[in-house]
Amino acid sequence: MLQLDPVVPADTDALFGILSDPAGWWFDPAGRHRDVGTTRRWVERAAGRWGSDGLSYWTVRLPGTGEVVGVGGAQRHRSGVWNLYYRIAAAHQRNGYALELGSAGIDAAHAADPARPVVAWVAEHNHPSRRVAERLGLRLHGLHVDAADGAVRLAYADRPLREAPPA
Repeated sequence: MLQLDPVVPADTDALFGILSDPAGWWFDPAGRHRDVGTTRRWVERAAGRWGSDGLSYWTVRLPGTGEVVGVGGAQRHRSGVWNLYYRIAAAHQRNGYALELGSAGIDAAHAADPARPVVAWVAEHNHPSRRVAERLGLRLHGLHVDAADGAVRLAYADRPLREAPPA
């Protein structure tokens, strides 16, 4: 079982290694963190949401060693739904970690605010992430505009979404 700890500023360097790795951003090269300052700001936002929303992303560690192997969980999305996020270091993929992390994120979101849908926003050509969402029991609700950045992505959710798909 993975160790899931709230993201804190002390995790910045370890998370930069994951968030800057081109192997983890093959589906969206422009999203890769190119400097530690980008990761620092990202971590500060994630850490701040623990206080404001009561739930945010976890730093994922291997039990026993404490090695950081990923980041993710559930965080309130601009649209009001729970955003499910799972990013595992390339060297640790295919070990079931994204599935374990995603399941914990869904459970935490349901416990925090069960009235809100849990949504994984996935790039259409990111088939590994799509498989994780499907294995988590999320259903494909088609292409939608991701309010976080305006990109059109597939919305995998635990229930129907109210927002309209893109025209």
